[in-house]
Amino acid sequence: MKLRYAMVCSSNQNRSMESHFVLKKQGFDVSSYGTGTQVKLPGPSIREPNVYDFGTPYKQMYEELRRKDPELYKRNGILPMLKRNLSVKLAPQRWQDNADDGSFDVVFTFEERVFDMVAEDLHNRDQVLMKPVAIINLEVKDNHEEAAIGARLTLDLCQEKTVNAMKNSSCSSSFQMPVNYPRYRKSDYATMEEWKVEMLLRQYGLEHHIKGSVDEKRKFAMGTFLWPDQL
Repeated sequence: MKLRYAMVCSSNQNRSMESHFVLKKQGFDVSSYGTGTQVKLPGPSIREPNVYDFGTPYKQMYEELRRKDPELYKRNGILPMLKRNLSVKLAPQRWQDNADDGSFDVVFTFEERVFDMVAEDLHNRDQVLMKPVAIINLEVKDNHEEAAIGARLTLDLCQEKTVNAMKNSSCSSSFQMPVNYPRYRKSDYATMEEWKVEMLLRQYGLEHHIKGSVDEKRKFAMGTFLWPDQL
């Protein structure tokens, strides 16, 4: 059984593309996306980013930035990153516009904000296949060194998950082994929307506890995911 993987960060430039690059070399069925409204790359200063629309070819970005200041964008790693990206695919893609790409078995995100956006988007989509999907978040800083470390960890997890899927291909269970506990506080659970609590319990194989009121679901999530000193 070959699983389909999606790598998602904010701009589909650094973290998701490093993992896409690494997994593609190992023969995985993998795609990558960003969740932002536009693609942003560092510029001469924090107040002067280079902003592009999703769908703008990596090659176009590479040529434009090379003309602007080749030394700056080579020194900060942007030109090598774009050169790698254009060897993987044509252009950055936006997660919210990927419905025509089909379903995925596992989605990796690389920061909590992106995880929330992916989860909310999946919740709001029309449910056609009713197929379970595992969403795994790895907190990875948006720099080249951390992206490389995150990609190696992602590869390890994908290799392990593929082996487990092959072993359990005849099993109908949709239980997903948690990578780590959610990083929510008691105050977050107290006001968490019902769909998000249900998605969280489902991700950790606790869907049979979803029955009851939203307050009961929140209370169960607190008791399950928070340490005693956090309650």
